Amino acid sequence: MSQGIAASADSEIVTSHAKVIVASSLGTMFEWYDFFLYGLLASNISAQFFSGVNETTSFILALAAFAAGFAVRPFGALVFGRVGDIVGRKNTFLVTMTIMGAATFCVGLLPSYASIGVAAPLLLVALRLLQGLAIGGEYGGAAIYVAEHAPHDRRGLFTSFIQTNSTLGLFAALLLVIGMRAIMPPDTFADWGWRVPFLLSAVLLAISLWIRLQLRESPVFQKMKDEGHTSDAPLTEAFGTWGNLRIGLIALFGAVAGQAVIWYAAQFYALFYLERVLKVDAETTNILIAAGLAIGTPLYLFFGWLSDKIGRKKVIMTGMALGVLALHPLFVALTSAANPALAEAQTKAPVTIFADPASCSVQFDPIGKTKFDTTGCDIAKSALAKAGIPYENEDGAAGIHAIVTIGQQSLDVSTDNPPDLAAALAAAGYPEKADPARLNIPLVIAILVALLVPVTMTYGPLAALLVELFPARIRYSALSLPYHIGNGWFGGFLPTIAFATVAATGNIYAGLWYPIGVAIMTLVVGLLFLPETFRRKVSHTPHSAGHAPLTGK
Repeated sequence: MSQGIAASADSEIVTSHAKVIVASSLGTMFEWYDFFLYGLLASNISAQFFSGVNETTSFILALAAFAAGFAVRPFGALVFGRVGDIVGRKNTFLVTMTIMGAATFCVGLLPSYASIGVAAPLLLVALRLLQGLAIGGEYGGAAIYVAEHAPHDRRGLFTSFIQTNSTLGLFAALLLVIGMRAIMPPDTFADWGWRVPFLLSAVLLAISLWIRLQLRESPVFQKMKDEGHTSDAPLTEAFGTWGNLRIGLIALFGAVAGQAVIWYAAQFYALFYLERVLKVDAETTNILIAAGLAIGTPLYLFFGWLSDKIGRKKVIMTGMALGVLALHPLFVALTSAANPALAEAQTKAPVTIFADPASCSVQFDPIGKTKFDTTGCDIAKSALAKAGIPYENEDGAAGIHAIVTIGQQSLDVSTDNPPDLAAALAAAGYPEKADPARLNIPLVIAILVALLVPVTMTYGPLAALLVELFPARIRYSALSLPYHIGNGWFGGFLPTIAFATVAATGNIYAGLWYPIGVAIMTLVVGLLFLPETFRRKVSHTPHSAGHAPLTGK
């Protein structure tokens, strides 16, 4: 009899845990779906809302508007983190989900630049800011909610389901975009079809809200509330005392910043890189990324589980080191696999611009007023950047005409005598776009999966680590801010920084300097200062009003 009761109780516990994970995960996945739609459709959005500037600048501005949503995420973390520590985990992430869904739906209704002029991009940025505020409050609530329900020895595994949601949200958005492109003519999709995935978010919002309304409050928060131990000033307690602030800084610079740049480099930058630099068509690019994500996503769960066995820090720091070592060679391999003609032309006929440095401009104009046609250097760099051709810069004597060398061929470039660069590049083997017949699909997917290995190692155990670092009464606030500074600022600005760097230097791999540099910093700080946390308890105790210990038990 007692065994039957025990078995029934165990079954109810398992069902409860599964319900918590599914409800939290689905809601968070929906929010990431909303957030990433913009990034997937950046090319369409740049044409619709930033058509008043040149093509290269319009795409960078579209990425900047994408980054605007990341810029405000730390502020959303402060606002909703405080609410989550005072009011509760559940109600807070219901509010953030509603804001996110409404803002995403409105993006699908926005008039274009051609219809209302400069008001279009301004409204778009305003909606991106609302999305960023909402995401700033969502992740912390979902991660904490699952962690505070999880068994002590399976917290890494349980919270790793939350870590899959950013990737699964991207995957869901990819599948929908692929489906829309498949059933619509390209012109129709470019005209209005791109709006449909944004409008469908209203349906997903209704489903996700219904699921989350079935949840109860976190048992840890409910116990604190019943005992009167919740914090009245969680922001002051989290960031106004050196003990807790120090832990937040270690979490940011010793874990989250590096994780963020590796994540965005391996997934979002890889997507943009395939489409914009390697000139693989958008539909194929989306399919390749989706295939890589489908294969690699289970690794989040594996490394979350592994962190329960050997520790969070070991897994995360190993992934960080792997990211530092692997990013550049994997992107070089991606070039050869996706556009072998470009890789071959780079080797056989490298392009170099020799010019007076005073005659060369940075190929980026945020207001669209600069015309890159007043000097030979600008004419050459603008043509090469637009064509996606990598090149090197060499300083020439003052006052000389710009000279472009393509392998052994030299072309004198001036405003009076602009050469036919396109014909010269084609003759040297530079392709206008990637040749589908030479695209090595299995190898590209394998490289994309390889890029996911350091991503899943650094991100899979991260939620458990962050929850375990901070006391329960200030956990929502203290966890959310370093997470969203890391992922919002260090990670979210990566596509914009990377493509601006490529446009400025002409080096298609120069965009990787930023994520590799940040990951090196995080690896050093993490190895020196990040504590091991996997044996810590997350329930509230009276002494946890102060800072969490850094010794680990």
